[in-house]
Amino acid sequence: MINPQPDEKELLKTILEPLLGDFEHWFSRSCQLLESQRLVFFTPEQQQELLDRVRQARDEVKCTKLMFQATGEQVGVEFSVLVPWHNLVTECWQVAQRHRQMQAAR
Repeated sequence: MINPQPDEKELLKTILEPLLGDFEHWFSRSCQLLESQRLVFFTPEQQQELLDRVRQARDEVKCTKLMFQATGEQVGVEFSVLVPWHNLVTECWQVAQRHRQMQAAR
């Protein structure tokens, strides 16, 4: 059986929907960490600044996800929007890893 090429809507649903879900998940986890733990390798101001950026990105992702759903999954997202989210998730992973390492060293 030959698999036909997916149309744009199927492609968006297959790729964008889980990607937005992943961003939402990691930003929520990062908020939990930043809100519940005092990270000693940050000043309080640095931690708050990161938390503010994560909250803003989480809200942007939620809005994008709602727009995606409201348009019948027919709207895409510019790569220039996704890259900063990806970079922020990577930064959050590094912060979480550093936090775990410091916890393990205690």
